[in-house]
Amino acid sequence: MLNQAPTRENILDMIEAIFTLHGADSYLGEEVTMAQHMLQAAWLGERQGESEAVVLAALLHDVGHYANKLPPEVLMSGTDNRHQESASAWLAPFFPAEIIEPIRLHVAAKRYLVTVDPDYRAQLSQASLDSLILQGGNMSAAEVEQMEASPYLDMAIRVRRLDDQGKDPELTTPDFGHFKPRLARWLLPGDPER
Repeated sequence: MLNQAPTRENILDMIEAIFTLHGADSYLGEEVTMAQHMLQAAWLGERQGESEAVVLAALLHDVGHYANKLPPEVLMSGTDNRHQESASAWLAPFFPAEIIEPIRLHVAAKRYLVTVDPDYRAQLSQASLDSLILQGGNMSAAEVEQMEASPYLDMAIRVRRLDDQGKDPELTTPDFGHFKPRLARWLLPGDPER
């Protein structure tokens, strides 16, 4: 199914296939699988009272690892697969900016927080610290200024913090089906032109 071109009619099934087909994949050195990680981020956001857009962005923030020509494992071998960009590009024809932009910015939000919050780095897992180096490390002053100009900064930080929290091997969550009807409500009308 992931070899098909995404359409408004099949995008939700394609996303669900990522959770089904790749959900058991190792999450880059963490103690949870890819599906556990994304579901935990969304479930924690829901439990913490985040907006539906933030919850859904947290759910989808790492699908770019699979909507990408570079598999997630390349991060472990020293190459940035830029999954945030592939996710946002793949999903943008189907969902509004309130979901897409926090996904696109969740890696930048990590770099931003490491730069502006002296306590944040200590909260990161070893795998997140390792990928931080590949993703550019601390931001320059110009990058911080650009990030702070984004109207999606707060949402991106919220998704980032959920990303950081969604790594508990003991936390159980609902499956993808719990979130699928909400994603359906956020689908943009019509089929995007390709």
